[in-house]
Amino acid sequence: MGYGINIKVWGSYACFTRPEMKVERVSYDVITPSAARGILEAIYWKPGIKWIIDKIQVLNEIKFENIRRNEVGNKISESSIKKAMLQNVPIYQISNDKSQRQQRATLLLKDVCYIIKAHFELTDKAGLEDTEEKHYNIALRRIRKGQCYYNPYFGCREFPANFELAEGISPAGFYKGTNKDLGWMIWDIDFENNMEPLFFRANMVNGIITVPGISEVRK
Repeated sequence: MGYGINIKVWGSYACFTRPEMKVERVSYDVITPSAARGILEAIYWKPGIKWIIDKIQVLNEIKFENIRRNEVGNKISESSIKKAMLQNVPIYQISNDKSQRQQRATLLLKDVCYIIKAHFELTDKAGLEDTEEKHYNIALRRIRKGQCYYNPYFGCREFPANFELAEGISPAGFYKGTNKDLGWMIWDIDFENNMEPLFFRANMVNGIITVPGISEVRK
């Protein structure tokens, strides 16, 4: 295992959408490992390293809220963008016509707070100058200074995530002393095999979910 980092993340709202819900958005009970990895990559990412989520500690009580949002029903195609670039013509934005928009209900989380325990490993793209100690120190410095490549978010970009380094003893959290089976949760997407989703059984023990390795997940 490589160098480990504990980072505290929190925010007013979050939505980690269940893939089985086709129309309305329904969030998982807690942050998914892939969403946690996305937050770390927003703070510090390089081709030479790969973030791996080890544990997720749930600090606040799990609370849901229903909202309705206006969403765009279509988007500009990739081919249209390429054509506009080649022909040097402007790309027009999607119309504000009501027919192009739709209302969707969302069951989201509110007042979320987690401690993400993770480590990184060097990839085959790492160069001779890439060392674990070098990337570890850079990541620590960026987290302490609040630096990021883009603002991390909880599932949807309109739900920003605050972050800080979790140093010292972790707080007990709301679910200390209790066990909770959260059911099957998405682990990540297998981008090398037709974008297949990978799942794991999420069991929260004393408020902590231990994230398994690739050998223990299911398709």
